[in-house]
Amino acid sequence: MTRIIAGFAGSLRLAVPPAGTRPTSDRVREAMFSALDARGVLPGARVLDLYAGSGALGLEAASRGAAHVTLVDKATAAHRVTNDNAARIRTAAPRGAEPEIVVSSQPVQSFLGGAAGATWDVVFLDPPYDLGGLELVHNLDALVPRLAPDAVVVVERSARDREPAWPAGLELERRRDYGDTAVYYLIHTSSTAGT
Repeated sequence: MTRIIAGFAGSLRLAVPPAGTRPTSDRVREAMFSALDARGVLPGARVLDLYAGSGALGLEAASRGAAHVTLVDKATAAHRVTNDNAARIRTAAPRGAEPEIVVSSQPVQSFLGGAAGATWDVVFLDPPYDLGGLELVHNLDALVPRLAPDAVVVVERSARDREPAWPAGLELERRRDYGDTAVYYLIHTSSTAGT
């Protein structure tokens, strides 16, 4: 089990798929959301959680004021658990302020290829550590045209991996390491905003 840290659903426990996921630790999630809260980007935001697993990152954003959250994971077990967790968040939301939560069971690349017209303000990419660097770059390339101006992208990788090659349209703002986990904060550069 994992839990929502703060917001209207603070302390709510979330189920985790029985296998095939690596949930982000509470310590790392607290650090991520502290950084995002300092930027003031979550209230009213459109959030995308790719390789969502239990949906903990996207649902934490919903609890903290995101208006729309999309959770994407192709694994059947993850899809089932994420749907259940999303329902629990909707139930915990204040009346009249329920976030819109969409759960997709598509592969990430297929989802991004079919998401024409959709844009996001905050994106979490927490792929399996064994996902190749080239596939991650393809995901990020497909994501760039779907980002709102000034969007923030948070990528979680193994601290032992080489830093990915960031595509045009994304600029590394900072990297933070937490034990075996490296978290990269990227910003959508204005040169590609609106493309």
